[in-house]
Amino acid sequence: MQLEQYISDLLYRYQCVTVPGFGAFLTNYKSAQVHQSTNAFYPPKKEIAFNSQLNTNDGLLVKYISDVEKLAYDIVLEKVTLEVSKWNQLLASKETLELKNIGELWLNTEEKIQFSPSQHINYLTASFGLSSFVSQEITRETLQKEVVAIEEKTPITFTPEARKSPAYLKYAAIFVIGATVAGVFGYNKVQNDFETQQIVTEQKAQEKVEQHIQEATFFGNTPLELPTVQLSVEKKMYKYYIVAGAFRAEENADVKVQELKNEGYKATKIGQNKYGLWQVAFQGFDDNRDAINFMHRVRKDEKGAWLFVSKAE
Repeated sequence: MQLEQYISDLLYRYQCVTVPGFGAFLTNYKSAQVHQSTNAFYPPKKEIAFNSQLNTNDGLLVKYISDVEKLAYDIVLEKVTLEVSKWNQLLASKETLELKNIGELWLNTEEKIQFSPSQHINYLTASFGLSSFVSQEITRETLQKEVVAIEEKTPITFTPEARKSPAYLKYAAIFVIGATVAGVFGYNKVQNDFETQQIVTEQKAQEKVEQHIQEATFFGNTPLELPTVQLSVEKKMYKYYIVAGAFRAEENADVKVQELKNEGYKATKIGQNKYGLWQVAFQGFDDNRDAINFMHRVRKDEKGAWLFVSKAE
């Protein structure tokens, strides 16, 4: 069984893919980067990590393989368990486990699994078609520095030439200054008169509006009967649910929901599955990490709790 191929398929769509009895492969968003020394540009991507402590079967991987290969869930689970056993034996013999398009795993001196992600594939679908590239360094010309250097080497001196201004130019200058001052005062007076007229006009218009408002009749002697508005509040749907059980009768499912609510859970029914059973969840989540952490806490008391991934966006 090419188990790593199925894991790779799920990493495009999910942030956490758990291999039962082995560990979980997690993806984190990493923004675009620029390498300062090599001028290399790298597009946004999903960075893969591995956590050996998250090894409880959440049903995602086994269910996906079961649907693809058209096999029963229990048969697929046995095959996955056998493949994981081979992986553990390979690591125990101090060899490196290579998973195509995922990465390499090995045991360190403390017998803990180490992971090095593969750089050959980008699981971020939004970056499809984007690849890294190297840009040539931009060189800027320093013309200003060259000009300054030339001016320092060759100083230039200017000798001012004394000129006599004709007398009529002085009178012309005085006339221009006087005309400018008169124009400024004249403009200010016209502007003030215009603003005063505008304020008077606005006040008259406001008085007319207030007069019409006072004369208007909004209601007659008989009050108007306002229509009745009915609002329908839709139930919030989550992406992830931690399932507590499934029941053939909906009444039993309702009883289970009430029991969980009495215990402090935000329990809810999440509908019928393909077998016609009513599923009851401890709680719903938008983030898969919160759902997984909650599932591990609940399993201390409820061993049968499992993760359900809704198709609703």
